[in-house]
Amino acid sequence: MIELTSVAMTDQLAEIIGKVAHPGDNLVLTGDLGAGKTTLTKGIAKGLGIDQMIKSPTYTIIREYTQGKMPLYHMDIYRVAASGADLGLDEYFEGDGLSVIEWGNLLEDALPEDYLELIIEKSDTESEKRYVKFQSYGPNSQEFEKRIYEAWADSHG
Repeated sequence: MIELTSVAMTDQLAEIIGKVAHPGDNLVLTGDLGAGKTTLTKGIAKGLGIDQMIKSPTYTIIREYTQGKMPLYHMDIYRVAASGADLGLDEYFEGDGLSVIEWGNLLEDALPEDYLELIIEKSDTESEKRYVKFQSYGPNSQEFEKRIYEAWADSHG
């Protein structure tokens, strides 16, 4: 678990995730409304070298950003039924970019076989404090998690 005590630390973690991501990595962001899923995605985009404005794809479901070191497929599944099978998401999950899926836990069986889940919890007492837990599902996501922790440790002594 990583404790983030400020928005700046959240941005640092997000940029690290973007910098260490490999094509085909899948990241599921889980947390309550207002936990910082879209904010995290904005930092991830920055780490990928994307300087376009990142908007929540709540009503469009998927937004693609292609100007960085690899494509970013930003998905928000909040308003989609539990079965995402008809959405054609597999082509993104198996694609040449990083898939970031907000509320991906709602996809259940339609999730890719290999993904890294970031569970973001807000502090009850401090508005900017967040706790980020990682859960790997598969060998690629285990490597992705390892790269994130190593880069985080390097940048935070």
